[in-house]
Amino acid sequence: MLTEGVDFYYDANGYMVLTEKYHLEKGYCCGLGCLHCPYNYVSVPEPKRSELLDRRNQDETT
Repeated sequence: MLTEGVDFYYDANGYMVLTEKYHLEKGYCCGLGCLHCPYNYVSVPEPKRSELLDRRNQDETT
């Protein structure tokens, strides 16, 4: 059972966003490019993987 605020939250557009905690408990990257993926998008095909990693790096520096 998922718990709001722990496993997921809703963004400003009403979309459910899974948290890093949820992904860590799942144990692997699903390849969908999830916002809080703790696995560096290892299952996401290129060029999408590089785009997501670049975006994450830009967000961390701002």
